[in-house]
Amino acid sequence: MLSVVVIWAACLAYGWVHSWMASLAFKEHMRRRLGSAFFDRYYRLVFNIFSVVTLLPLLALTGVLPDRLLYRVPFPWVLITLAGQGAAIIVLLLGVLQTGAMEFAGLRQLFSPGPETSARLVTDGLYAWVRHPLYTAGLVFIWLSPVMSVNLLALFIGFSAYLVIGAHYEERKLRRIFGEAYHTYAQKTPMLIPIPCRFTSK
Repeated sequence: MLSVVVIWAACLAYGWVHSWMASLAFKEHMRRRLGSAFFDRYYRLVFNIFSVVTLLPLLALTGVLPDRLLYRVPFPWVLITLAGQGAAIIVLLLGVLQTGAMEFAGLRQLFSPGPETSARLVTDGLYAWVRHPLYTAGLVFIWLSPVMSVNLLALFIGFSAYLVIGAHYEERKLRRIFGEAYHTYAQKTPMLIPIPCRFTSK
C-alpha cells in the first residue's frame, strides 16, 4: 500500500509541475523574463527534455518499490494486447506527424521561432475523430499492457488521471488561443472517446 501512495504522490507532483510549465500564464512569465526571441526558440525543446528526464524516476519507482504481480496475459491472447499497443503507437506517430513532428519536438522553433498563437488548429485526420488523439492512444497503450502488477496499476491510474485532467487544462488553453473556432470544433468532436453515431449522423 505504501508503494501505491508513493507512486500516486510522484504522479501528482509530476503532473502538477508539467501542467504548470505548459500553462499560458507560466509561458508568458518566462517570455517576459527570458525575452521573446530566446523563449520562442528554446522553450519547447527544454520543456520536452525536462518532461522526459523527470519522467524516468517516476517509471523507476515501479521497479524499486515492493510489488506484487496481478496478472500476465498468456499466449496467444498476449498477441491481441501487443497488436493493440502497436496500433496505439501508430496513432501516436500519426498524430505527431499530423500536427508537425519537428514543432512537437521543439526542433522547428530552433530555426524558425514564433509565438504559440501562430499555431494552426488541426481538425482533420485523427483530430476529426477525437480532440486529443495522442491522449487517447496513450491510454489505450498503457491499459493494454500484457503484464500488470500493483505498482503498474497504481502508475497507470495516476497516468490516466493526469491525461484526463491534462486534457481539460489543454482545452482551456486552446479555447484562449483559438477562440470561437475551437469552441465550434469541440461541439462536434468528442474529447477522448470516438462516438460512431456522431460521425454517421453527419
